[in-house]
Amino acid sequence: MLAILIVLYLILTLSIGLLASLLIKNSKDYILAGRNLPLYMATFVSFATWFGSETILGASSVMAKDGLYGVIEDPFGAALCLILVGIFFARPLYRLNLLTIGDFYKSIFGRKVEIVASLMMVFSYFGWIGAQMLAIGIILQLVLNIPQPVAIGIGFGIVLLYTFMGGMWAISITDFIQTIVIILGLVAILYEVSSGFSTIQETVFSQPAEYYRFFPEPSLKEFLLYISAWITIGLGSIPQQDVFQRVMSSRNERIASMSAILGGIMYLTIGLIPLLLAIYAKELYPKLLESDPEMMLPTMVIEHSSLLVKTLFFGALISAIMSTASSATLAPASILSENILKPILPEMSDRGFLWLTRLCVLIVSLISLAFAFSGESIYHLVGSSSALSLVSLFVPLVAGLYFKSKNPNAALSSILLGFSSWVVFEYILKSEFALLIGLGSSLLSYILGATIWRYSNARD
Repeated sequence: MLAILIVLYLILTLSIGLLASLLIKNSKDYILAGRNLPLYMATFVSFATWFGSETILGASSVMAKDGLYGVIEDPFGAALCLILVGIFFARPLYRLNLLTIGDFYKSIFGRKVEIVASLMMVFSYFGWIGAQMLAIGIILQLVLNIPQPVAIGIGFGIVLLYTFMGGMWAISITDFIQTIVIILGLVAILYEVSSGFSTIQETVFSQPAEYYRFFPEPSLKEFLLYISAWITIGLGSIPQQDVFQRVMSSRNERIASMSAILGGIMYLTIGLIPLLLAIYAKELYPKLLESDPEMMLPTMVIEHSSLLVKTLFFGALISAIMSTASSATLAPASILSENILKPILPEMSDRGFLWLTRLCVLIVSLISLAFAFSGESIYHLVGSSSALSLVSLFVPLVAGLYFKSKNPNAALSSILLGFSSWVVFEYILKSEFALLIGLGSSLLSYILGATIWRYSNARD
């Protein structure tokens, strides 16, 4: 019965996504939902940006094993990102009336910086999308009792089809519905496992105080690693197309700002529920901590809940994953079509550009599918994608909005030096501080570059 209900839900989601294609009249409708989302829908869409496998499965498994200190990056850092976007970035970016964030780098720094920044952005998404496809496969395999490769293929086909046809309108409408399912599902399972919320206080306080440690030990190393955890998503996802796309789809700049802030508050509030569930799962399935901690919550739900709660939970889980996967697929596809391919085809009509973007959705999906079949874990796929934009794109974005000097050479050197230093320290030297070194190199390179070129121009 559970399998039938989940299949019906998937068919409903696909149908809604396909119906949304009727709203697509031009490329702006496809990429930015016509910049016409009201506050309630824009808020739900912002909340759904990353609320996927890494939040429900990944963060909960880390919480069960390492306690509160282990989940600073998500949900706390992710919520911080949305709030910062709403306060500092949404309004000035919205006023520029751009189609992609790659257009921002072009308008401020020129074509060379646009190409480099866009390529960095596109490459950063493949592992992230692959992680979502893998997660869909794992859940559908568990619920439908089918081989994992087949399950991955089914999830891939559904997300690809409604994203390909409906674009940002399909994502926005399905996100709105899926967010409601996510909230109902998580609240329902928490209600059931906690006996009507009556055992939450007892269960929470049964853990040692160290389990809820939120701040680092008084040492420089711990402090630096703590900062890294906060800024990986907290700052690193600010210059990303999926965040930009959701904020820019709002009806006006006030909604753009408010929806990001409210979405961040929602993300943190709803994101605490999987952490609470992780405590219950840890008590019920301590052996899974060593073997497969990401399956603790699904296993608990399968074995200890009613059919209604199972349906709501797995509906919520699949909703969260599909929401993240669809927006993460459209984001690099939009960058690839608008900032890489369109300038090569200057005579292209808007209708031609619309179908070019759809073709890019297919290309991005197929490459990400290869990542999903690579054999890596969800955690590893997400981890390999999350830091790239921080060390390469964050400083030029802030400089373009808030620095007086907007030198293209400084921006280019900031992107390249930040990225290359991060790669060296992360993958060759295996340093724990690679993220901070990459970000520091990017900032220092921009400041020195801007100073040198300003001095050189003054002498000329």
